Amino acid sequence: MTQTSTHRWSTGATILGIVGIVAYALTGFLFVSSGLVVPAPWLFVLWAAWIVGIYLVIRLFVTRRALTLLAAVAAVAFWWVFITLGESILDWTA
Repeated sequence: MTQTSTHRWSTGATILGIVGIVAYALTGFLFVSSGLVVPAPWLFVLWAAWIVGIYLVIRLFVTRRALTLLAAVAAVAFWWVFITLGESILDWTA
């Protein structure tokens, strides 16, 4: 016999999760506008990373809703490191 557990999320955790998803979606502006600096092959890598992040944010919302806020912070940090390393190592310029 299989036992299923039901977990009732608090309203606060649900609100934080939704805010986290919206915040992550807004980071997409940084990733899309990076085409002004990043060459096309690397831009596709950057966009792919953002799309994988959307999948992970949705998974995180299902398991640990309040932690989705950290996904937006991680996305901005990843974007900044990616752009900074590209500019310094690969000599990207606008």
